[in-house]
Amino acid sequence: QVQVVESGGALVQPGGSLRLSCAGSEFSIRMYGMSWYRQAPGKERELVASVSTEGETYYADSVKGRFIISRDDDKNTVFLQMSMLIFDDTAVYLCKATNVWDRDDVYWGQGTQVTVSS
Repeated sequence: QVQVVESGGALVQPGGSLRLSCAGSEFSIRMYGMSWYRQAPGKERELVASVSTEGETYYADSVKGRFIISRDDDKNTVFLQMSMLIFDDTAVYLCKATNVWDRDDVYWGQGTQVTVSS
């Protein structure tokens, strides 16, 4: 099945770190811009970070200096390294793949839960 699959979510204490992974299944991510979004209960989905096919990155102000997005096209995987986690980082983190040649060709994952709690 063609999809993206997230993993790596967990319960972590404030100040801790996590690395999320997003793997492409049955397709190559090489021609896809890759993004991480998050959605907390009662809040709108927000863009956290993105990486283009050329490696250009974008970060939301709320995570700048704490999160790093990277991609390994040989492994068909995108990563989100999260550090200095705070309570407000608690959310379901979702991966999105967008075809650079066809913006309607989009894959969303099911999400992985990140909970920051003491």
